Amino acid sequence: MRLAFSGHPLDRADHVRADPERLAALAVPEAKLLKLDGLIPLREGDRLQWTTLAEAGEGAELVFLGLLGGEACFGAVPEGGDPDPAYARRETFAALAHLGLDDLALYGGARSLLDWHARHRFCAQCGEPTRLAKGGWQRDCPACKAQHFPRTDPVAIMLVEHEGRILLGRNSRFPERRYSALAGFIEPGETIEEAVAREVLEEAGVKVRDVQYVMNQPWPFPSQLMIACHSHADDDTLDIDTTELADARWFTRAQVAEAFEKGEDSPTFIPPPPMAVAYHLMAWWLEKTA
Repeated sequence: MRLAFSGHPLDRADHVRADPERLAALAVPEAKLLKLDGLIPLREGDRLQWTTLAEAGEGAELVFLGLLGGEACFGAVPEGGDPDPAYARRETFAALAHLGLDDLALYGGARSLLDWHARHRFCAQCGEPTRLAKGGWQRDCPACKAQHFPRTDPVAIMLVEHEGRILLGRNSRFPERRYSALAGFIEPGETIEEAVAREVLEEAGVKVRDVQYVMNQPWPFPSQLMIACHSHADDDTLDIDTTELADARWFTRAQVAEAFEKGEDSPTFIPPPPMAVAYHLMAWWLEKTA
């Protein structure tokens, strides 16, 4: 099973990133440049649009994305990053709905990297402007010599099972009636299992055991690795943190199956979209319990 944004088709070519002369030789006017409107993907049918480095604006910061079929591919850092959460990016998701898996993965990697650059133009140590380095896979501070690297934030996303039912929650920012797996950032000093247990206890007041890793997905809004897990609870009593969740409920297998079958027309709840790892985690559970 291949999830959206996974299976990156580019050769990341670290040997090229680390060689300034070789990188400069690839940055010719006819090299490929991913065409974006800020961070919104532009497409031709079901494919991403490309232009050439000759079309890059003067002074543009250019990031080497990698090699595609031996051709060098670049992206231009936009003027500003994206501070909004994924649900607010309706225009982006409308475009992504038409792309194939290879282009989704290519866009996802590029978006995460370009957004990071747009939001990290100044040194976190001394505040001075930083410079793009290693083809865009690093930023260096000329003042204090600090080096900064693109980050990926790990997020635990989990199903909790109790007597044949699973616990799903609805964030206040979700569309009405949409429920999904609970999720939260893994904090410094935590294992994945500890993060699952803490997040479920904080958000729903439920203690879990037997945490099992299931799958993962890169999620480029802005740059996360969704680590999907399954766990069990011995008690189904809920104590919902309403600052985190608008609601949380236990759903039977029949209710989840109906939601998957009927989608927006389901009378019980609307499942997460197929692009999200939560959808595939729930599908995995349906298959597991069939």
